[in-house]
Amino acid sequence: MAKATKTASTPEAVALRYFQALADHDLDAATACWAPDGLDHMYGTAELVGPRAVREFFAGLFAAIPDFRFEVLDTTTQDDRTAVRWRATGTFAGPGHWQGIAPNGARLDLVGCDVCVVRDGLVVENHAYLDGMTTARQLGLMPPQGSPVEQRMTSAFNAKTRLAGRLGSAEPERVADDVWVVRGGFPGKTMNVYLIEDEGQVTMFDAGVSSMSRALAVAATRMGGLKRIVLGHAHADHRGVAPSFEVPVYCHPLDREDAEGDGGAHYFDFSKLNPIGKLLLPRLLRSWDGGPVQIAGTVQEGDEIAGFRVVHLPGHAPGLIALFRESDRVALTSDCFYTLDPQTGLSKGPARVPHAAFNHDTEQARESIGKLAALEPSAAWPGHANAITGEVRGQLERAAKAT
Repeated sequence: MAKATKTASTPEAVALRYFQALADHDLDAATACWAPDGLDHMYGTAELVGPRAVREFFAGLFAAIPDFRFEVLDTTTQDDRTAVRWRATGTFAGPGHWQGIAPNGARLDLVGCDVCVVRDGLVVENHAYLDGMTTARQLGLMPPQGSPVEQRMTSAFNAKTRLAGRLGSAEPERVADDVWVVRGGFPGKTMNVYLIEDEGQVTMFDAGVSSMSRALAVAATRMGGLKRIVLGHAHADHRGVAPSFEVPVYCHPLDREDAEGDGGAHYFDFSKLNPIGKLLLPRLLRSWDGGPVQIAGTVQEGDEIAGFRVVHLPGHAPGLIALFRESDRVALTSDCFYTLDPQTGLSKGPARVPHAAFNHDTEQARESIGKLAALEPSAAWPGHANAITGEVRGQLERAAKAT
């Protein structure tokens, strides 16, 4: 007798008993298979906690599909879990609705898989996988595969993708050996994010605005995958995509609190903007921001990143950094200087000190432009708009002195 009880409590036996109970629409027997705090992860459909939630879910299913049936196709067991591949059939006849959908008489014939975790003879966790697209097609929510309607939907989707590309971020543009810029932001694409080839992957310098996440994910993936993100500083339009990538994010120690907090907004002074800037820029900053970033570590003056040296250039932000490469004297400068008017988004005129409305310390920002000039860059690529080339040192020195 003891041996029979043990056999009946094996993961496979419990899983088969559970699915037989569902096939019989016996909710008492089905819920008796569950531990009191068991979790049922029905991916894309529901997250159920405990036998009561399981009962309510299947009661609703059976009310919508009265002839619902399960057939176990095969099982595989390892340790405390059993994978059950099943076939489910039925007619969406009602009277109950399902997932908010009114019954329409659709005939369902689906194959899926559940992975039941069993301990002490009870299901403690279940992972249910179902082909959502096939389900949607059979319910009539999606058109038949290969049908003219589906082809038109695909064409419309591709048109939307092309339009989003034109309005969003541009293709990567090579600006130096192993360095690419992705320009984004609507409408002028004035936000610059730099991808630096780094041992078969890429390091991202500055993280733009949140709307650039897909374009940057595509670009980084095509270049070998994203290794890490280094923030030039913590402002909203430079940390935007960082929370959407599962890679380590680094910044200067003096910007860590702002990167993990309000993005430096506590020292912005919008009263220094013109009336249009006062109205628009606070709203734009909120729309650009991806939110606080978990900082994995910090970088400081002199550290090496993908062949570049970190240069601390405080002022616009307390922890603003640039990356400088000695071999070709290319500088990626974040917002050490501007080449655009932030109130209009237009790139016009010479390099200049960043707008005082967004600076932590404007006089310190001037000094940092001078420090950058002393490096004698061959090209200085900023966080927005176009680079300065040619007589770079002279342009930067004039910017530092301009009032």
